[in-house]
Amino acid sequence: MTNTKEIYSQVQSNFITQLLNLEGVKVTKIWHGDSFVKIYITTDPREHTCPACGAKTSRVHDYREQTIKDLPFQFKQTYLVLRKRRYVCSCGKRFYESYDFLPRYHRMTNRLAFFVCQELTKLTSLTSVARTANVSVSTVIRIFNHVNYDVPTLPKVLCIDEFKGNAETGKYQCILVDGEKNNVLDIIRDRCQSDLVSYFKQYSRKERNRVKFFVCDMWQPYVDLAKVFFPKATIIIDKYHFIRHVTWAIENVRKRIQKTMPASLRKYYKRSRKLILTRYHKLKDENKEAVDLMLLYNDDLRIAHRLKEWFYEICQSDKYSYQCTELAKWIENAESSGIPEFKKCAATYRRWYKEIKNAFKYGYTNGPTEGFNNKIKVLKRISFGLKNFYRFRNRILHCTS
Repeated sequence: MTNTKEIYSQVQSNFITQLLNLEGVKVTKIWHGDSFVKIYITTDPREHTCPACGAKTSRVHDYREQTIKDLPFQFKQTYLVLRKRRYVCSCGKRFYESYDFLPRYHRMTNRLAFFVCQELTKLTSLTSVARTANVSVSTVIRIFNHVNYDVPTLPKVLCIDEFKGNAETGKYQCILVDGEKNNVLDIIRDRCQSDLVSYFKQYSRKERNRVKFFVCDMWQPYVDLAKVFFPKATIIIDKYHFIRHVTWAIENVRKRIQKTMPASLRKYYKRSRKLILTRYHKLKDENKEAVDLMLLYNDDLRIAHRLKEWFYEICQSDKYSYQCTELAKWIENAESSGIPEFKKCAATYRRWYKEIKNAFKYGYTNGPTEGFNNKIKVLKRISFGLKNFYRFRNRILHCTS
């Protein structure tokens, strides 16, 4: 009967040890508190190498208990109470035994540090991660400071855009995205010309020549940068950034006309502005009638709406030759329309005509880049800002990798 109890106790202890999943560790006792669990563990004695003389020794000098933080268990803070041995060598050197799960001088397990790094891949604050892992915020920062991302290789399709950051390096930071694989490559400290030049200077000419397409918005320094550092790349203006010029134009026409309207009519046009911006064929019948009545009020608004519908049709076509022909006609019509807002828009399109045609031809956009910018906004908001640029950069790459 006694042997049966001993075997059962040993099997039960083995199961508990397997549940803990630490190699070479035996569980001797478990104590449950209201908000924490203490697990008392020990290891079998083994031969160690003396760090002073290199001789082998298995002679134990004394023991001491060390409390170590581990992964949360059953929604409770978990502490491992390790009974550590101190060995003594024939040369007189005393030293503690080493463990695979616990680095020297550390008070937390390797897997807890890995858990913190894993939690930081989520869009969550450092304080929230610290609370979950039962460590301080400074400990989370110290662990994350070991995470680093090297400078990436340049892809075939390089997308660049800026986002408003609050890092110490400047008001705006730049994001680089692989336009084919749709993943974040790197974050540049500022969008000013000097920072962009110093960043891309670190790449050789051969590596820069691998970039075949350079996707950006209508900010001139980006285009100047592409012409200098990526002479073999085709420059593409992102669709969203040139389409919105037509949206701005028709909105400005509506606002100009509204100023001449009676108060009640002005409020109606303002409330109904989305009907004017929406594609006409997507509207319901009653909304189409409402738009028709609104356009009867002013010739400029009616012409502006026709130009808007025409331009959207050009952008949504999948025939490149048709898009090129119609774009040239659209620019001429906008210039001769007599509407100042659309004349300004046409001048912009004429200046960027080649890059807009490239957008029609190849189809690459900054859509994924704008998606990553939204994730960065969420990260900034939940973190209440990140002043340290390098930590900010690594956190973005960590969350989007």
